[in-house]
Amino acid sequence: KVLATSLWPSDSTVGLIFELFNHTDCHYCLQSLRGRKYALREENAYCVTCYDSLFANPCEECKKPIECDSKDLAYKGRHWHEGCFKCAKCSCSLAEKPFAAKDEVLLCTECYSDEYSSKCFHCQKTIMPGSRKMEFKGSSWHESCFVCQYCRQPLGTKPLITKDNENYCVPCFEKQFAHHCYSCKKVMKHTVKKLL
Repeated sequence: KVLATSLWPSDSTVGLIFELFNHTDCHYCLQSLRGRKYALREENAYCVTCYDSLFANPCEECKKPIECDSKDLAYKGRHWHEGCFKCAKCSCSLAEKPFAAKDEVLLCTECYSDEYSSKCFHCQKTIMPGSRKMEFKGSSWHESCFVCQYCRQPLGTKPLITKDNENYCVPCFEKQFAHHCYSCKKVMKHTVKKLL
């Protein structure tokens, strides 16, 4: 929709005003548009009242028409006033920020993440969509939380050993828990298996 007033033209409305001279009356009620706001639709000019009654979309939230001088925010064929386009959980405005939909319910990314995203096994915080997560033994971890309990280095996809629900890189596990040969100081591999 294009909304304009048939007063002195600014640079951006010159084309619209020029069109008005071809459409001096409302296409529907036939009242003069001179000196009045009007809207164009499919090259026809309508007074604001006619345009709103014929073409305004109903708002999903308040059910009132979204008049031509209001922002009409649309998502998947549904329409909202700018002030009605809010997160279903926290009621923050979604007009200028990313949002997600779940079962036709619109949520801000924070509420969506809190509700539907995985929680980190270590810190219990939400693993935000799009960030890297590690999965191990049925649990999810932030990449930065999935670390060796001894050296605190990220485990990533390195081999690891779990003891008492704590994860260790192999060198740290061997250093902390494995028995070493008295003579050569190497790890006695059979003791690692027994410790697990």
